[in-house]
Amino acid sequence: MIPRLFIVDDEAPARARLITLLSDIAEQCPHHLAGTASHAQDALDEIVRTRPDIVLLDVQMPGMTGLELASHLSSELTGAPSIIFISAHDEYALKAFDVHALDYLLKPVRAARLAEAIQRVSALRGQLPLQKDAITDTAVALRMKRQHFSVQERGRLLLVPVTDVIYLKAELKYVTLRTKMRDYLIEASLLSIEEEFGAVFVRVHRNALVARKAIIGVERGSQTVDPEGENEKAQESWQVILRDVDDRLPISRRQWTVIKALVR
Repeated sequence: MIPRLFIVDDEAPARARLITLLSDIAEQCPHHLAGTASHAQDALDEIVRTRPDIVLLDVQMPGMTGLELASHLSSELTGAPSIIFISAHDEYALKAFDVHALDYLLKPVRAARLAEAIQRVSALRGQLPLQKDAITDTAVALRMKRQHFSVQERGRLLLVPVTDVIYLKAELKYVTLRTKMRDYLIEASLLSIEEEFGAVFVRVHRNALVARKAIIGVERGSQTVDPEGENEKAQESWQVILRDVDDRLPISRRQWTVIKALVR
């Protein structure tokens, strides 16, 4: 089967060079070019729409690295494309990419090496679980932390910067992700988010995490039942005051000391 390729690079000359190289190797390495993109959100939109087999993905991009974008693609999309990274990284980082089910190209990309990578990754198609593991291992090797949450909404995969999130609240099997502008729903656990972003968010209640930088104070709430369910009697509660939104979230008794220390 002739693979469908997609190019993601923030530099127009780099995208143009890849297109030229693909044209040069078309006879020895047949392919279809499904499209190109210059940044992460456009790439996600077009990849969801065109469903390429392989993405030629630049590692160093503003706003989101290619490695983080690859992680969102592999974890969120059914039938996600295989990835060929394109990098100007130093030798240390290149070794991190040399893992099973992935390939990388060093800039400036050479035609013969491009053809070899496409043929190799095409042969490995269907081994996406291995690719996911490889991307995770590479992220660990590079000490990379994701900077965005990915949200599936109306046939799109949206990227929400972690820095835009004011709080996350668990409701049934979903988590509501609240930004200044609007709410999003994601399928995740607060525990996994807390483990990953403990330096960014603090737990105020068993069902809520709040961005540390968004807490601007606390206030007394109305008489209510203990939000942790530890005491059935009505009692006075405290709640956090948040920057940019009017929402108030209750503070559990066991988290009160932690939150009080943040607003002193």
